[in-house]
Amino acid sequence: MKKLLGLFALLMCAPALAHGPTPIKVDESIVIAADPKAVWAVAGKFDGLANWHPDVQSVKATSGDAAGAEREVTLKKGGVLKEGLDEIDPAAFKLSWRMSDPNLDAMPASSYSLTFTVEPGPQGESMVKWRGRLYRGDTSNEPPENLNDDAARTAMSSFLRNGLQGLKKKVEGK
Repeated sequence: MKKLLGLFALLMCAPALAHGPTPIKVDESIVIAADPKAVWAVAGKFDGLANWHPDVQSVKATSGDAAGAEREVTLKKGGVLKEGLDEIDPAAFKLSWRMSDPNLDAMPASSYSLTFTVEPGPQGESMVKWRGRLYRGDTSNEPPENLNDDAARTAMSSFLRNGLQGLKKKVEGK
């Protein structure tokens, strides 16, 4: 009877030991020598990403800049990212959106949400922050190398960093 109770207790605990992948956090930022209003004028449009992000070939958007708008971001390296706008707050210089449909060839993430903000700096410059929360492309316990946590983190960090550098170049004219 004791063995049976021990086995039962072990089986009851097993689901508690299993878990899926943990969210990956990616935070990138850059200082731009311009007023936040000038930065927002370039970056504050949900359909305007291709105007300043060097990795983006084109953007097709629906519903403008209202929550619920959707867009397809075609990357220069190939592939399309489908995204939906969750929040836009021009007064706070803030945009938040999420992946609508995974495309593991374009981005090795099964899902992501991104928040883009522009904040005033102490010398009149802008601090631009781009934060992402994502899950690797393969959420199984043993993902292949091209769809694991490192691949997702590296790809998203590179995308955000390249975008911020492109924005800085566009706004500062350098």
